[in-house]
Amino acid sequence: MDSRNPNGSLPLSPPPKYGITKPISLSGPSEADVQRNTELEKFLIESGLYESKEEAAKREEVLGRITEIVKIWVKQLTRQRGYTDQMVEEAKAVIFTFGSYRLGVHGPGADIDTLCVGPSYVNREEDFFIILHDILAEMEEVTELQPVPDAHVPVMKFKFQGISIDLLYASISLLVVPDDLDISCVSVLHNVDEQSVRSLNGCRVADQILKLVPNIEHFRTALRCLKFWAKRRGVYSNVTGFLGGVNWALLVARICQLYPNAIPSMLLSRFFRVYTQWRWPNPVMLCSIEEDELGFPVWDPRKNPRDRFHHMPIITPAYPCMNSSYNVSVSTLRVIMEQFQCGNGICEEIELNKAQWNTLFERYLFFEAYKNYLQVDIVSADADDLLAWKGWTESRLRLLTLKIERDTNGMLQCHPYPNEYVDKSKLFPHCSFFMGLQRKEGVNGQEGQQFDIRGTVDEFRQEISMYMYWKPGMDIYVSHVRRRQLPAFVFPDGYRRPRTLRHPSQHTEKACEDVTRSQSGSAERRIKRKHDDEAVDEKLSKPRDCNTSNFGGTSHISIGQEAKLEHLRTGDVDGNSVDRLLDRDKRYEEITIQQARTDGQGSHTTCGLTSLHVDNLSIVRNVGSQEQ
Repeated sequence: MDSRNPNGSLPLSPPPKYGITKPISLSGPSEADVQRNTELEKFLIESGLYESKEEAAKREEVLGRITEIVKIWVKQLTRQRGYTDQMVEEAKAVIFTFGSYRLGVHGPGADIDTLCVGPSYVNREEDFFIILHDILAEMEEVTELQPVPDAHVPVMKFKFQGISIDLLYASISLLVVPDDLDISCVSVLHNVDEQSVRSLNGCRVADQILKLVPNIEHFRTALRCLKFWAKRRGVYSNVTGFLGGVNWALLVARICQLYPNAIPSMLLSRFFRVYTQWRWPNPVMLCSIEEDELGFPVWDPRKNPRDRFHHMPIITPAYPCMNSSYNVSVSTLRVIMEQFQCGNGICEEIELNKAQWNTLFERYLFFEAYKNYLQVDIVSADADDLLAWKGWTESRLRLLTLKIERDTNGMLQCHPYPNEYVDKSKLFPHCSFFMGLQRKEGVNGQEGQQFDIRGTVDEFRQEISMYMYWKPGMDIYVSHVRRRQLPAFVFPDGYRRPRTLRHPSQHTEKACEDVTRSQSGSAERRIKRKHDDEAVDEKLSKPRDCNTSNFGGTSHISIGQEAKLEHLRTGDVDGNSVDRLLDRDKRYEEITIQQARTDGQGSHTTCGLTSLHVDNLSIVRNVGSQEQ
């Protein structure tokens, strides 16, 4: 039977299908798109996003050395456990890469995500985290060695010849690991524990992503752009509750599927166009979710009640399919969506030749975005302790965001900022993180209404203090600072720029603010908020004779003529009594402030102690003890 069309030509074959739906558009680039793409690639090169050939060669050399080390390590363990000489000869471990390095989008100074796959008789708890750890600790090339055995995905972090390495371990059900092991095959998951499954899935997901995109090079360039944009805009951090590398890779890969013939400049604008309209919590998926006889749990809100509470599901494409963005909260999703709106508005201007690519990648001015902040100071006795203590605390900072959301019924919104800061004037090891605070848009506060977050922060501190490897000197302080009181060390030049002088990048912030506000309020409300901001800025600009850079105390300040404070002591942790830290009854004492100064409308300020107002709602702050 002749299947020719009436005009005699053969029928066109259906376009290849990528993903679970048909493409939105099969259109290719116009001349203007090609020109914008050339300008984009030039911008990426000028921004230093590509590593040199020398650095690439050094990475390959380091990976080769790590491969040699783990092979020797496994052979030693095989011999110690009485296996035959032939088994010792054949024994080995294999190194795989994943993350940005495997996807081909890493930049200068980026770490290398690596996975060590070993035989069934080499375990993680003792062999990896103790024996291999000790081997690495004795090597001169290895610095900043930090084991994190209790993480969701256990990892050993270190630098090898100056290159950052994140090393995972998975033990598979084979006595001998072949050099050509195919970890994309489901059979590799037979008889392995869940931690090994999560470790193996990093590599399996990376391989699947590269198989499921129509054009790998276009995907890589677009992903490199989005990772750079996310870091500049302060939304690149899985641990803080935003999105990490694999999340951004999956989001970009889905856009590549929806626009299979688009070039990177087109993919970038389509990215923002699609995700500003995405109706979360509808999941982003590159392929259908499949179940297997192995029985590992997969993401399915119909069966798993816990999955129903995920706010921004981004599903991994390799079995067992999981939500890679379970850390995202209501507050961080709000921030991400605001930044998507901002990016979409700028891309529209770029397509109209009203803006350049550098406008899209302007750094987010976090410390000018809010009137109130929480400052989280992490301190320890020495630098090595700080590395471990900071890792533990940072991984749980998102819990503070969740607790504040919970205890204020979502009325108080938190914006955790993923960057860490160091005050070089302090002689002891420390670092600081910050959270922006604001009242939920559209919620009117009643006079005298308060957010009492003393108990919230106290609960958070108690959970932090349960660190298994806690040592004397490790402590955490949480304090409230107003925008005008922010310490100088958070600013790039070591001092605050005058707000009267508009920085070029503030044009970006103004555009983003206009886009966000146009979707959330009337013109009348915007004018009122502008007047409120000006009034607060004027009030905060009054001179203060109090030192706010120190780690301060806890205050509960009520609206009225007198201020009564409850002081929470947090510096009483010692090696003999962790229980005392958890005894709340012994940690409170009441004191009365005799010389409280009123700064209008019932806001009290004492030396080092200030009340926190968010658009006329008083928030009680909870912080640590006076200077250590």
